[in-house]
Amino acid sequence: MAQGTLYNKVWDAHTVAVLPTGQTQLFIGLHLVHEVTSPQAFDMLRERGLKVAYPDRTFATADHIVPTMSQARPFRDGQAEQMMSAVERNTKEFSVRFLDFASGRQGIVHVIGPELGLTQPGMTVACGDSHTSTHGAFGTLAFGIGTSQIRDVLATQSLAMEPMKVRRVEVNGKLGPGVTPKDVALFLINRLGVKGGIGHAYEYAGQVFDQMTMEGRMTVCNMAIEGGARIGYVNPDETTFAFLKGREHAPKGADWDKAVARWKSVASDADAVYDDVVKFNAADIEPMVTWGVTPAQSVGVLQTLPDPEKMPDNGDRQSALLAYRHMKLKPGQKARDIAINVAFIGSCTNGRMSDLRAAAAVVKGRKVAAGVHAFVVPGSMQVRKEAMAEGLDHVFTAAGFEWREAGCSLCLGMNTDQLKGDQVSASSSNRNFIGRQGSPTGRTLLMSPAMVAAAAIAGHVVDVRELAQTGASK
Repeated sequence: MAQGTLYNKVWDAHTVAVLPTGQTQLFIGLHLVHEVTSPQAFDMLRERGLKVAYPDRTFATADHIVPTMSQARPFRDGQAEQMMSAVERNTKEFSVRFLDFASGRQGIVHVIGPELGLTQPGMTVACGDSHTSTHGAFGTLAFGIGTSQIRDVLATQSLAMEPMKVRRVEVNGKLGPGVTPKDVALFLINRLGVKGGIGHAYEYAGQVFDQMTMEGRMTVCNMAIEGGARIGYVNPDETTFAFLKGREHAPKGADWDKAVARWKSVASDADAVYDDVVKFNAADIEPMVTWGVTPAQSVGVLQTLPDPEKMPDNGDRQSALLAYRHMKLKPGQKARDIAINVAFIGSCTNGRMSDLRAAAAVVKGRKVAAGVHAFVVPGSMQVRKEAMAEGLDHVFTAAGFEWREAGCSLCLGMNTDQLKGDQVSASSSNRNFIGRQGSPTGRTLLMSPAMVAAAAIAGHVVDVRELAQTGASK
């Protein structure tokens, strides 16, 4: 049983009671809400005559359904307009702060929490979205929850949770050129499996994570859920503190020094005990691309697609056969030969400033290939503003990309940005499930923002390192 880990410390500090079921009633320090999973939860409060217990600990935004071409109201999509109206009405009635367009702080919920300094080490964080694990990059325990649990947090600021095991996932060494945190995430899911983390919290550690930026750590923690782990976290350190300092909701003055001391204390002890430890070498990771219908079905960009007959008959083989039928690909095919129709840069996984800068560096001075629809969707209004101040919007538009408003966009088919027919999308998002990007026959290839940018230029999957060597066309 794990002892002395950040998971143990934060879990114990937020335990209200151990229930007869064996579950823990856990106090939730920060509750984030968006427009899709919250309406029914607020209705449940109304039916019972309940109020939001701690409205100062709840923050709402709109991200999933918002259009990114034009955000003028009313939205053209009637259902999206209804959801937007509902979150406006609910947050006003229950005195919950709503980070809307007028606030200038609207954006993807897992982007705005960190950028506003709401997410802080040692917290428990909950949100009605599976990728809440993103916030674990700050040394939090961050849970994606369902609608009935949203109701529970609104009404009681607590959740009934099952205790988890803790697996330490170490990656040591130095990442090679062109290898990004997204590649690390896809590599780990490939090696550990989409079900490998079930029942676990993943503690990401080792030299690669020690050297990784906060935005990179958020990318990996974001995809912990794709490996079956309910939680993924990184111990807070000086990189964490430097990112948070001066942000809107971060402690100030003497409170800052006290907070840092407290945050340091929640990090896993040097002699912490884990339920499991796995180790990987950074030198084994190259730019990755998925070829199938789960994030685990991936290969390095220079590899060929795997043979299902050489896979264990434990479900992997059948899943691979399904993937090949849907994706219209063949074993032995080179990953770099897969042609694309759409290139999407954005999402809660890769819609931050470092992601946009990396993609812009690839496309600068180049042109999107004929027949490719390419667009960039910043993760928040703040990211969009900062990117435009650096001129990144002009870099993208000059290359033939569309520059959009902030939102979840093509990550999921809940807004007007959707694949059509059997289009192939090079996507910096987190899921390649069948139908995820709006079309039941659409096909999604997950990769890093730089790899998406490279694919947009080439018209097919390409090793981004080749473009770095050749330089921009004149």
